[in-house]
Amino acid sequence: MREGSVAVIGDKDSVLVFKAIGVDVYPVDGEIQAREKVHALARTYSVILVTEQVAKWAEMYIARYSARPYPVIVPIPSAEGSQGLGEARIKANVEKAIGADILFDKEDK
Repeated sequence: MREGSVAVIGDKDSVLVFKAIGVDVYPVDGEIQAREKVHALARTYSVILVTEQVAKWAEMYIARYSARPYPVIVPIPSAEGSQGLGEARIKANVEKAIGADILFDKEDK
């Protein structure tokens, strides 16, 4: 049974703002802590937002859960800005689903 609906994992500066809207926040300081937190929260949350840095650190766990309906793990930019990981994942999923890049194809004209 899933206790919470949405959680966010990342550095303290990036995740505390989510507390104001009622999202459960879990600040982490490093790679090991990030991996452990993603793995632990995947059992109880339906949606987990992770900063792009956490997504890189916990890539193995995120890949494992991507084949399951829950939890949905979504990378978000940190307070320092986007590293492009979220856009890259969307692009890869669209290409996989339809066989072409229709969203981000930028041709030089």
